[in-house]
Amino acid sequence: MTQNDFMARLAELKVCPVVVIDDVEDAVPLAKALEAGKLPMAEVTFRTPAAADAIARIAKECPNVVVGAGTVIDREQCTRAIKAGAQFIVAPSFSDEVAQCAIGHGVAYCPGTCTPTDITNALRYNLPMVKFFPAGNYGGLKTIKSLASVFPQIKFMPTGGVNVDNVNEYLGFDKIISVGGTWVCKKDLVAAKDWAGITKLCQEAYDLTH
Repeated sequence: MTQNDFMARLAELKVCPVVVIDDVEDAVPLAKALEAGKLPMAEVTFRTPAAADAIARIAKECPNVVVGAGTVIDREQCTRAIKAGAQFIVAPSFSDEVAQCAIGHGVAYCPGTCTPTDITNALRYNLPMVKFFPAGNYGGLKTIKSLASVFPQIKFMPTGGVNVDNVNEYLGFDKIISVGGTWVCKKDLVAAKDWAGITKLCQEAYDLTH
C-alpha cells in the first residue's frame, strides 16, 4: 500500500483500530469484527510473539481489511511485518532504518513523533504524515496545533489518550488525518473473544466520527 493510498483510507475511516493479539487464532475473528463495525483496518502491534502470524492470517483471509504493523522499532521487525503481509508500518518513534526498510519496499510508513526534531527527521524522507504519540501525555491537540504552525505540510495521527470524549475535538483540526484508536478494541474484549462487543465499539466510533 502506497503512502497516498494509506492516507486516503485513514481519512475515510477517521479511526485506525490499534489491536494487540496474543493468540493467532483470534486474528481472523477480530478482523471480521472490525469490518462488521465499519472500521476495516487493523494496526497489529508488534509487541507479541503472535503479531507476524496474525498479520499473515488477516492478510490472507480478510481481504477487505487493511492490515498493518504497529510498534515497529527496528529493521528486523519491519522486514518480518512486510513479509507477513503488512500493508503499512506504524512506529512509536522515528527510525532511519525502519524508514529505509518500509520506503524501500514501497510500504506506507508512519513514524511516531512528539518533538520538532522527530518531525524534521520524518521530513528528510519526504513523509507527509506522522503519528503523534503519546498524544495525551504530550499536550494533545494544543501541542499538535503548535507543531502544525511550524510544519504546515505535515498531517498528524494522534494516538494515546484519544477516546470517545475527545475524538471529534482532535478530528476537528484539519491537520489531523485520523486517530489511533485503542478503545475500539479493548484487550479484555479480545481475551474474552467478545467479537460482538468489539463490533459495537467500532460501530459507535464510526457513527460518532461520521
